[in-house]
Amino acid sequence: MRLPNEAEDRPPEINVVALIDVIFAILTFFIITSLSLSRTEGVPVNLPGSSSGQNQDQTKIVVSIDSQGILTLNRQPTTTADLSARIKSMIIKGQPTMVVINADEKSNHGTVVAAMDIIKQIPDVKMGIATKRK
Repeated sequence: MRLPNEAEDRPPEINVVALIDVIFAILTFFIITSLSLSRTEGVPVNLPGSSSGQNQDQTKIVVSIDSQGILTLNRQPTTTADLSARIKSMIIKGQPTMVVINADEKSNHGTVVAAMDIIKQIPDVKMGIATKRK
């Protein structure tokens, strides 16, 4: 006959302290990575400053003009001749569309005006110009 051992009398248990530590570590990882992810549509440009600028909702279409005058549409190189057709193909019927121009402060004024003129001729499209706060 065996004497009952104290270890045999206890019901099995799960150590939740280690489980909580693992869950908090995973949660911290996801929080930090989600904060570091930011969605940018334009190419990096040195924006001019403006004290009267207003924040706009997330935009769908971004036209960028860098300091060398290279034109991009949502990070894809384009030309002024193709700009109107490519923007029209991106418009979703019935939804307001905002096109934001990210022009480097050292970019050619003529290129910026040409892009603005093309965008203004597209029906049901609002246009904005990106600036940074002074």
